Amino acid sequence: MSSLVREDGTDDDANRRRYRREDLARAAGVKVRNLRYYQERGLLPPPRREGRIAWYSADHLTRLRLISDLLGRGYTVNGIAELLHAWEAGGGLSQLLGLERAMTRDWVQEEPVTMTLAELRELFGPAATAEDTRRAAELGYVTIDGDRVTHQSRRLLEATLTLVRQGVPLAEILDAGDFLQTQAAALADRFVALFRRHVIGPDGLEQLSATQLDHIADAAAALRPVAGEVVAAEFARAMARRVEAEVAELLRAEQ
Repeated sequence: MSSLVREDGTDDDANRRRYRREDLARAAGVKVRNLRYYQERGLLPPPRREGRIAWYSADHLTRLRLISDLLGRGYTVNGIAELLHAWEAGGGLSQLLGLERAMTRDWVQEEPVTMTLAELRELFGPAATAEDTRRAAELGYVTIDGDRVTHQSRRLLEATLTLVRQGVPLAEILDAGDFLQTQAAALADRFVALFRRHVIGPDGLEQLSATQLDHIADAAAALRPVAGEVVAAEFARAMARRVEAEVAELLRAEQ
């Protein structure tokens, strides 16, 4: 079997990670021209330059996400600029950016795996088709760059291989993955709605004191393991009930 190569190029300390312009735009989910526009309008600080290379930091990524959130809530670019300047003048912007980092970091702790397309075909053998690879990319499990493919999660890749080796068609595994993504998104929406309603409150973040912002950051950190544990526990209970019923049905069929 071909060896799996761990994708490299990331800093162990996310707060020190550096981005080129295109990488920053990709990480923030914005177009490069939007990034330039935000800089021109004073919404985004200039990058640090080393020779001809402009380096952006995790703080730039955090601010871009904040800008996107405010745009999604109906603020205009001019309104966001005024809001950011007011927060900066009052000393609250750094705390808001710190809150964003605390609320969004560490949810995904996956090890990407990169290999060539030939290695991928060898790994799955005849069980995988070009359509399966296209579907996996569409679902966000893999990204393809020329002759190289990166699976975003070693754990999910190994789980998929286990199922394929037990005879489950890859196309049906991807169908299950599609269904699971939909259900996971619904669960995430429910958890976030509870957090927004009962922890942040109806007024949002703009009127909260420094003490309240710290409380929200602590609550977000506490939510991460709880959310995963609740989902894992409920799924385990559901699987136990379903497997027990299936075994009972199989035994009755043998009588």
